Amino acid sequence: MTRRPALPCSRNLGIAAALASLVLLAGSALPGASAAAHPGAPTKAPKSQTAAKAHHAKYSVTIQRTAGGVPHITASDFGSLGYGVGYSFATDDICTMANDFVTVEGNRSKFFGANHTYTSYSAGVTLNNLDSDIYWKGVTKSGLIKREMSAKSGKYALSPTIHKLLRGYVDGYNRYLSSVGGAKGITDPACKGKPWVHPISIADEYLRIDQLTELASAYVFIESIATSAPPATPGERHASGPTHQQVKTIVRRLVAARSHSGASLGSNAIAIGKNGNRDHTHGVLLGNPHFPWVGTERLYQMQLTVPGQMNVEGAGLYGVPLVLVGHTANLAWSHTVSTAYRFVPMQLQLSKSSPTSYVVDGKTRAMSHETVTVNTGHGLVHHTLYSTIYGPVFNNLEGEPLAWSGTQAFALFDANAGNLRIIRHFFAVDKAQSVNKLLSILRNDEGLPWVNTIAADRTGHALYADIGSIPDVSNAKATSGRCATSIGIAAFLEVGLPILNGAHSACAPTTSKKAAAPGIFPPGKLPFLERSDYVTNSNDSYWLSNPKHPLTGFARIIGTEKTERSLRTRSGLTMTAKRLAGTDGEGKPGFTGHLMQKLEFSDIQFGATLVKPALVKMCKAFPGGLAPTSSGPPVAVGASCSVLAKWNDLENIHSRGAVLFRAFWEKVLNVAGGPWLHQFSAAHPVTTPNGLKTSSTAVKEAFGDALAEMKTDHLPFNVALGTVQYVVRHGKHIALPGGPGDPDGEFNAIYQNVFDPATRGKNPTIGSSYIQVVTWHSAHGCPDAHTIVTYSESANPRSPYYDDQTKLFSHRKWQTEDFCKAAVDKHTIKTVHLHGTAS
Repeated sequence: MTRRPALPCSRNLGIAAALASLVLLAGSALPGASAAAHPGAPTKAPKSQTAAKAHHAKYSVTIQRTAGGVPHITASDFGSLGYGVGYSFATDDICTMANDFVTVEGNRSKFFGANHTYTSYSAGVTLNNLDSDIYWKGVTKSGLIKREMSAKSGKYALSPTIHKLLRGYVDGYNRYLSSVGGAKGITDPACKGKPWVHPISIADEYLRIDQLTELASAYVFIESIATSAPPATPGERHASGPTHQQVKTIVRRLVAARSHSGASLGSNAIAIGKNGNRDHTHGVLLGNPHFPWVGTERLYQMQLTVPGQMNVEGAGLYGVPLVLVGHTANLAWSHTVSTAYRFVPMQLQLSKSSPTSYVVDGKTRAMSHETVTVNTGHGLVHHTLYSTIYGPVFNNLEGEPLAWSGTQAFALFDANAGNLRIIRHFFAVDKAQSVNKLLSILRNDEGLPWVNTIAADRTGHALYADIGSIPDVSNAKATSGRCATSIGIAAFLEVGLPILNGAHSACAPTTSKKAAAPGIFPPGKLPFLERSDYVTNSNDSYWLSNPKHPLTGFARIIGTEKTERSLRTRSGLTMTAKRLAGTDGEGKPGFTGHLMQKLEFSDIQFGATLVKPALVKMCKAFPGGLAPTSSGPPVAVGASCSVLAKWNDLENIHSRGAVLFRAFWEKVLNVAGGPWLHQFSAAHPVTTPNGLKTSSTAVKEAFGDALAEMKTDHLPFNVALGTVQYVVRHGKHIALPGGPGDPDGEFNAIYQNVFDPATRGKNPTIGSSYIQVVTWHSAHGCPDAHTIVTYSESANPRSPYYDDQTKLFSHRKWQTEDFCKAAVDKHTIKTVHLHGTAS
């Protein structure tokens, strides 16, 4: 079977390059204090448990389920802990993960068809199965996974304890599958009896970790890598570099992808220090990742306990037996998707004698290559993948061709290639008890692949940091001298993406002895801020994590400074400032855990707070009550003016006017010249731009177009938001509060197209996912934590935990989290004791 032309790949580089905007979560701890002094903190293990560790080939674990289906997993060793996580997770969500293991094994074509596609909402890509299989077969054949599993030292090395944790997860997953009699015994109809559900291997688990680390880099380039091939015709061999028009197109698409319009992976997080809390002693954390409601980047809530060594509660992405956002006894943390690029394209100068050889420092080098074979179920497909000292060869950027000709090609430097430091990072953080300790872990491992960190601790310290795996490219290297390229200069000046000259090895991202890995910034060149009042992030750059202390002077590849912030960022900063000043109507200044919960579910449509009075006035002033449209006859305003005037500017399920305003807002933000009466000012970045330019014909037409759309969709101007924004569970509608975080400025983000009947009732592509508010009330008591998994713990419609938390979310309610042992024991619904043997 011959290789066929690849199907197009649709993606949002804004999501992918920054990761696109992620949120995960935050944490808190007590600097310098003994963790054992606090209830719920790790305590010294009993002798019997200590002795059990010697029998590392045996598993023994207890799983207690509390409200919402949250598993509290306790084991005497980390292999057993992983066993419990694997078993618990498979019980709830095996179909989703089994499908993804097929992906990383490179077997999608065999089971689902070579020409079919699948979408990764986290990476912002829609991929053809064959392209995906070619890429993942290439990862396996490269030997990366074998090197990661066997490394005893160096950048791939994990401790024996972490290896046991991962092995235990694999064995626990397989234990569940065998306990139900294989795929035929699974209750979830999504995969019951399916041939692609099978026991997994430890290599599968390492592939899954690699997949997660690459979401903002190589994963975005899968189609581009999988379809790359040397020029086969004279025309291809004589193709020139990117034309001026192609450069403009690429940059334009990059700008659009990096803008704040449309659904993108992101998050909100606020960390309050002791001077921002009413008690002036403890911290408060809000973490709200805006992640997919479907697929493996859902978040799974759990508590993990190895007495004396680890006690952490929070959520992890599917396939990872660690808490990625959550809290220990004294530290709480979350993550938000960073603006930093995690990759750098390198423009290659090819040898005149061969298009698979390239010149570096005046010497010719042959590209390395691997031929992979994919079983499509109807025959075999063979394809050769090429790579360089910088990384794999690829052939397009933002869907625009970057020709592999007889003279030039492009290779991908990926800062996250082989980044197992992510696992070391979270293994350490899940035991940390203070902001200071968290910061030292960040600096030591630099393992985070695409997120910021926001944290608070029991003693009232707050932290923002974008410390992770980011290519070390200075502004000077990107724009001047022999390292700069014409396409790279254009892309860098517009969106901060360097494209460097691969003919000189010194032009690759710089390697520093102080950095955790080759080619990434040392921690001293990355932004962070410790405060006693607050820090926040909502996927804009580091610059305004606290407007009282702007962070400046960092490389452009990390993010922008003194530039317009998203409405979601401005909304979070505004709500935080009002609460600290006591001007939000919620009493005296300062936060409490309860007030942070209210902030999260305030559901303020921030765009409306900036323009609605002017919009209502414009609406009432249309001659004859007719609003102009951009491409048709005028439309009667009818009751729209009064609906907007009476609307409470909120996007809760009962709000009437929210849908009408959303229809207008998503159109007016795209008008030529913009909708704003007052433009952005770096001197007033939280309050500008603002006001509505009602004199603009385009603004008036945007309102008319919105009215026309409402009428076409047969939506009354006063339709309640929950009537059109909902999911269906067991045949019943569950209305969803919130709205698009970008561009609306809704903090409680839900991305569902309410104007398309085909999307109503289906899962939002992205939105609020695992939300946590964590604080403390004493020096030694249990953390006070409230959480909600918006889509519920299980994707299995036959699980009791399929829609229970979604119903709570609909009414903006929270679950009181059980952390200390007495609370867990008191509220346990079901207990499972598991014993097994390591494979």
